[in-house]
Formats: sequence, structure tokens, C-alpha cells
Amino acid sequence: MQTMKFSGTKDYVATEDLKVAVNAAVTLERPLLIKGEPGTGKTELAKQVAKGLGLEMIEWNIKSTTKAQQGLYEYDAVSRLRDSQLGEERVHDVKNYIRKGKLWQAFEADKKLVLLIDEIDKADIEFPNDLLQELDKMEFYVYETGDTIVAKQRPIVIITSNNEKELPDAFLRRCFFHYIRFPDTDTLKMIVKVHHGEIKESLLTTALTQFFELRDQPGIKKKPSTSEVLDWLKLLLAEDLNPEDIKRDGPNALPKLHGALLKNEQDVHLFERLAFIARGNR
Repeated sequence: MQTMKFSGTKDYVATEDLKVAVNAAVTLERPLLIKGEPGTGKTELAKQVAKGLGLEMIEWNIKSTTKAQQGLYEYDAVSRLRDSQLGEERVHDVKNYIRKGKLWQAFEADKKLVLLIDEIDKADIEFPNDLLQELDKMEFYVYETGDTIVAKQRPIVIITSNNEKELPDAFLRRCFFHYIRFPDTDTLKMIVKVHHGEIKESLLTTALTQFFELRDQPGIKKKPSTSEVLDWLKLLLAEDLNPEDIKRDGPNALPKLHGALLKNEQDVHLFERLAFIARGNR
């Protein structure tokens, strides 16, 4: 059987080391754990892997309250008790009260697909450990029915983390790991051109110079992300601005439409203070 190979898509700029990581995880049949700061395209990667390989995708978005069991199934005992009191016929079949989770849906699919477990670090520390058996053996037991659900086709599992908390060692050992670094200027230019192909080189160069000056400013609390620079450039294009229009009064001055890049008041105040100091030193 021919091995699936991901080589990027026209809508997603995948670096060489990222393509290597995806294909290694597919070959090893291990979950691919993607870490990186928010807004670097981790979730989008899973969608593009599915698109590039011609597969469907099931997305499980993790919240702080999410439990691993919810990914398998949930048994609605309350509804069954209510139906029992009402004399409903369906009460005699326990399967009527079992809601299939995202893993169950992925396991019962006839064709191979991509299973995205998004932002796993939002859940509590036990969450990853509670999925070890299921992700290892690709099966789980349903206590209420006595059935064992076994994956018909082993899904390509992609797990994302914003690196907000450490994941357990036992879980990490079972994954192939890749850290998405923030793109350099050349890579970011390629990403921008995928989304804003009409942008002029002079405007792009000026805007990205400002963006990296902003991002690299010592003391900044929340560095703007790839998705935020794309939003900012979209606004610059919508306003039909040219390089002269967005020129700043010194490297510490706030850029035009900075609300797309700076998302908290401390960072805005930081640049306002720096600009004030710079004016005082003239």
C-alpha cells in the first residue's frame, strides 16, 4: 500500500521541517503533537493535512471542562430514568441513551480520516493520560452495552497545544512532536501572498518591517501572531494605504490601525510611553 505524503497545499505554506513531521507521524501511526504560540496556524495545519491527503476531518475542540470520556461516549442516565417513569418503549434499549463522542465517530468511519484534538492544554492534567489506552490500541470498552469499539481505520491524529501547561511524560512518549516556530520574514511574505496575492511588494516590505519591530519590542506582553498580521494587512489594503501612509514617526510609534495587532492596554501604553520618551529626547 502506498504511503500517504503531505506536501502542503496552495492555501497553506508548510515549511520543510513541518512536512517531515507530518509524514513521520503518518508513517509511524502515532499522534502528531503540534505546539506553538497562538495564531501560528496549528489548527489550520490539521485542516490542510486533511485537504492535502483528500481525507475527511473530525474536530474535537477541548475546553477547560472537557473530560476524556466525552471523546468516547456519554451515557444519559437522566433521560433513561425519565423515559422509564413515562413508560417509554425506547427505555429497554440502552443504546438509545448513548451519545457517541468524537473518537467513537472517528473509529467507526469506513475510510481513514484526520482526527484533530484541538488545544489539549486547556483541559486538566489528567486529560491526556486518560486517553493513552484509546490512542495506543485504537479501541475502548462501552460498559453499558458490553461492546468494544475498535477503529476500522486508524485515523491520523493531530493534537495541538498552545504550550500553556506541560503535558505528562507518558503521553509525550506516544507522540511525534513538532514545534511551529514563528515564521521568519521570507516565510511570512509567502504566507501573506497566499491570503493577499494582490499586495504590492513595497507595502508588504514596509508593513512587515513595522510588524517585526513591534513584535520584537522588549517588554511587550502579547506578541502579535500570524493571524493578526494577516488581519492588519487586510485593513491596510481595504483603506488603500501605501508605504508613505503607514510610515511611523520613529520605531517606537504606534502603527496605523494598531488595534489589529496590539490586543491589551499594557502594550498600547508601552508604545505610547516609548514614543513620548523618544519625542522628549529630540
